[in-house]
Amino acid sequence: MILAQISTEGQMMADTLAVMEPGRESIGLLDLMIKGGYMMIPLYILFVLAIFIFVEKVITLRKAAKPSKHLMDQIKILVQGGKIDQAKMLCQGDNTPVANMIAKGLERIGSPLKNIEVSIENVGKIEIYKLEKNLGILATVAGAAPMIGFLGTVAGMIRAFIGVAQEEGMVSPKLLSTGIYEAMITTATGLVVGIIAYLGYNYLVTQVSKLIHSMEYTSVEFIDLLQDK
Repeated sequence: MILAQISTEGQMMADTLAVMEPGRESIGLLDLMIKGGYMMIPLYILFVLAIFIFVEKVITLRKAAKPSKHLMDQIKILVQGGKIDQAKMLCQGDNTPVANMIAKGLERIGSPLKNIEVSIENVGKIEIYKLEKNLGILATVAGAAPMIGFLGTVAGMIRAFIGVAQEEGMVSPKLLSTGIYEAMITTATGLVVGIIAYLGYNYLVTQVSKLIHSMEYTSVEFIDLLQDK
């Protein structure tokens, strides 16, 4: 009887403690994205901007990076056959940086070779500017996002300690830890956005460099064609 009573009382006490124990909140990714304070807004804007620029530049570079070897083979045949107008139409239909450079050279046929070369170089500079457009913005996002994240963390820490200072009596550890982890969210978000933008920027720069090399090689090949003509 005594053992049964002790067991029953122990079970009742465990049930009471289970009811009184506060439930643990599960924090999901969406909650973390919301709980970063107002400094999360510019980070989200920078993230969307970085993704937009990256996708737009990838599409542009893929269109511009059409193989130029087949085009140059056709241009050689047409130029050697004296069909300059057909060669111009072929370049206009291709509408790539390489084709635009060759088209300008075809328009200058009959001028001194040096003038033709300068004209091609000028068109090449314009095409390179188009290819590199907005890459500076992506680089700025890569550098600015972590700094904005750190700024948000500092501001969040200040708010957290102000809240602690305003508390009377014992400070709840939950109050302090909640303020700190919410402040750290901006740092993590800023680093993620910065890393993504940095990787995207380096990838695009590499692709642009490859395309510029192809443009230079094709222009030299075209000048050699005119010299042999």
